[in-house]
Amino acid sequence: MAEALITFFTAPKPFTDPHINIIQRNAIQSWIKLGDKVRVLLMGDDEGVDQVAREFRVTHLPQVRCNEKGTPLISSMLELAREHSSSPFLCIINTDILVMPDMLTGIEKVATLYDKFLLVGQRWDVEVKEALHNKENLFEHVGELIEKHGRQHPPMGSDYFIFPRICFTRIPDFAIGRAGWDNWMIFKARLEGWKVVDGSQDITIAHQDHDYSHLRGGLPHYRQPETTTNVKLAGGNHTIFTLHDAQARLVNGSIQKIPLTWKRFWRQVEILPTTILKNGTLSRISYAVFHPRKIYLTFRRSLSKFWHRNEE
Repeated sequence: MAEALITFFTAPKPFTDPHINIIQRNAIQSWIKLGDKVRVLLMGDDEGVDQVAREFRVTHLPQVRCNEKGTPLISSMLELAREHSSSPFLCIINTDILVMPDMLTGIEKVATLYDKFLLVGQRWDVEVKEALHNKENLFEHVGELIEKHGRQHPPMGSDYFIFPRICFTRIPDFAIGRAGWDNWMIFKARLEGWKVVDGSQDITIAHQDHDYSHLRGGLPHYRQPETTTNVKLAGGNHTIFTLHDAQARLVNGSIQKIPLTWKRFWRQVEILPTTILKNGTLSRISYAVFHPRKIYLTFRRSLSKFWHRNEE
């Protein structure tokens, strides 16, 4: 069998919650339906992962390293993806994301233009409560869901990261499923001079809505302690890059430069120490100059914690 074009890898949540079970199965089936160009790796030993891997005939890698809370580490996931696949491209993807065939077209187009790149994009949020994985016309059904009920998510987070396997060979021990690491991926690409391409207009993905009952206290991922750790591992708040920091867009099968607006101009000035000068100290100073209120609030929180500890 010929090697796949791209390897999708992810660390699913336990399949114990009935709704999480449905949406994760839906997502995995949408990846498989892309055909032989895609290989799927499911990582971790949470309940049900091994069973679903056997059911869908995809590779299960339970040996992923985790942090002290049992959350899989993206660094280990990347190591395993390289060890157990030889596809030229890799894709970290969340296990609640439905994909469409236009993803493969987008990858192939970007790959003809750049040797090193990061392809990311916005998602459509949809409510899915039924099993789609048995539907023959899955892609048509997803398209109808998006058209009738889809809500485009703000460009502050991404749910897939596509890149050549020669990129991101070293990465901090970020916890998967928490905030901060996804922003760092875009930061790292800009720091290294790899082209960041926003595929939102040509690549359609759908996020299946769910609650956060699987997380500590039922709080969303960006309010978890592991998110704070992720940001620290990333180097600090100046590494919070988003889709607004992409340099090009994939539109109707072609790569277009993103027009320069005043807002974008000043953002480029802010991140110049990172993207051009590649100086970490100047990057932190620039962040402080452009975001004084955030620096002030961070300082206040730190001071409050300090006094609280002393009073105890």
